[in-house]
Amino acid sequence: MDLFEKVTSKVSPLGKYADMAHGYFMFPKLEGELGNRMIFKGKEKIVWSLNNYLGLGNHPEVRKADAQAAADWGLAYPMGARMMSGESVYHEQLESQLAEHVQKETGLLLNYGYQGILSVIDALVDRRDVIVYDKDCHACIMDGIRMHLGDRFAFEHNDAESAEKQLRKAVVAAEKSGGGILLITEGVFGMRGEQGCLRELVALKEKYPFRILLDDAHGFGTLGATGGGAGEEQGVQDQIDIYFSTFAKSMASIGAFIAGDKAIINYLRYNLRSQIFAKSLPMPFVIGALKRLELLKTQPELRSKLWENVKMLQDGLKERGFDIGDTNTCVTPVFMKGEVEEALNLIVDLRENYDIFCSIVVYPVIPKGMILLRLIPTAAHTKEDIELTLNAFADVAKKLKAGVYAPAVTA
Repeated sequence: MDLFEKVTSKVSPLGKYADMAHGYFMFPKLEGELGNRMIFKGKEKIVWSLNNYLGLGNHPEVRKADAQAAADWGLAYPMGARMMSGESVYHEQLESQLAEHVQKETGLLLNYGYQGILSVIDALVDRRDVIVYDKDCHACIMDGIRMHLGDRFAFEHNDAESAEKQLRKAVVAAEKSGGGILLITEGVFGMRGEQGCLRELVALKEKYPFRILLDDAHGFGTLGATGGGAGEEQGVQDQIDIYFSTFAKSMASIGAFIAGDKAIINYLRYNLRSQIFAKSLPMPFVIGALKRLELLKTQPELRSKLWENVKMLQDGLKERGFDIGDTNTCVTPVFMKGEVEEALNLIVDLRENYDIFCSIVVYPVIPKGMILLRLIPTAAHTKEDIELTLNAFADVAKKLKAGVYAPAVTA
């Protein structure tokens, strides 16, 4: 059978909607200045789909630093992989400052978050080792686990009892194979907004021999007294063996980092294939990240404004009877009952008649008969943005209940 014929004949859960959804529900084009309001299909919308938590994406100091770094260095410098010819004092400076901020000994820059953590998993474990992981971990983690040739055990989402049950199995498997155990979870689960049960998981270290890899993409910069993340928020940062975060959220850029004890980070520095065999992170991204980290540390009012907006939005939704699940972070899910067709019609109404742009999640990501509208409040949003959105949501909820969005019945 022809390879291309085989793969193009497959129908993926999202791909089957491509013809009608491309450019509107999927791959939409948001234009204009990055911020709380942008242009979609020629009209200004209040945008709730950007992970620009602290509003740094269009911060004047950040824009100035990015532009100056591009002018000073260009996008090519440094040329080559870091191990061969792509090192700089700025890369080392950024690693040091990031590690200090998350209370770890040493840090290591990664070019991208997705391939970075996938490569970390690949470098840490071999076929003798065992992985224990939260079943709701992000796709980048799942892809890293899929590459693992050894045993792996998934525990129920954010369930420490289930994690302990799987750790008991992992201990047996590791004793048999002569390997070690890696537990992987998240600081914040980005779809539903719950913090990982880190306190309960690290407490299991007293009973079982394992190491923890934490993906804190949504926690870094938003949680903790200094923005050090979910581990800082829960008082267990010192028990996180390898801390990972991306620059794509609070830092509003490209890149990522890991941090931990010097010995393990140095091991990864010389064994991460996605970094050893890839070009070094270009200087404008490094200089820009240094400026973003500086603002994250020296302007706590950005985080205060973020949480002021989070509280106003989430309290307003709950007061209006909306189900926002168990979120205890900035991520704000709104759960409604309805079918896929109703969800699509609802989103069109929100975008075209209320000028509200937010992300929609339907089956198979969530159960049939459910709709999830995902809102990401940022420090850049205004009270007016929130009030208009709350009123719009109240309206569309009534329409959904009244059957306005149901597909027309044809004779």
